[in-house]
Amino acid sequence: MIIVNNVHKRYQTPHGAGRWILKGVNFTIPSNVSVGLIGRNGAGKSTLLNLIGGVDTPTRGTVERRCRVSWPMGYGGGLQGSLTGRQNAKFVCRLHGFDSLEAMTEKIAHIQDFAELGSSFDEPVRTYSSGMKSRLQFGLSLAFDFDVYISDEATSAGDASFKKKASDAFKRIADRSGLIMVAHSDGTLRQFCQAGIWLNDGQAHWFDDIEDALKNYKDSIST
Repeated sequence: MIIVNNVHKRYQTPHGAGRWILKGVNFTIPSNVSVGLIGRNGAGKSTLLNLIGGVDTPTRGTVERRCRVSWPMGYGGGLQGSLTGRQNAKFVCRLHGFDSLEAMTEKIAHIQDFAELGSSFDEPVRTYSSGMKSRLQFGLSLAFDFDVYISDEATSAGDASFKKKASDAFKRIADRSGLIMVAHSDGTLRQFCQAGIWLNDGQAHWFDDIEDALKNYKDSIST
């Protein structure tokens, strides 16, 4: 379960405090429920994902995670640019307690195979494109067991073959864990999500059915 309580978020700019992106957001995500975040560009979808995943902190309010939550798949941050993909993978393995040679070797092989980086896996991450970073983060997330996986446009990274691999991975995730995702494709949201959160004017509106969330969003942009 994830409880978002009275969350406000804005960022500092060179001219002072910026606009409020989220303004008093409240909702509870039950266990093993897959949720799609919906809203216009700039509505705060990625911001909310980062708050839920612990990548960022609220300006006010709290995010309570009563489960193991992944970092956002598709999020290129959190990687050490001076380290290679392999070194980043080793670091994350140690953080999750996989520090024996056998366990780490198995995890890294899984990450390397999924990310499809080729020889770039042994090059510094700062040389990676945004898509390569996204694929590495995707592989890192899938290498470990979480109760809830978070995806920020992760299915859009890579070529058609990788997109199919990502889609197949999401199917496996949805069968055994919760999923919170942002995707521009309505079809992707319908395929993987049961419920929806529509972000509009800094507020979050919860819908038990993803179809209702999509309808309210589309009605809002057609008026």
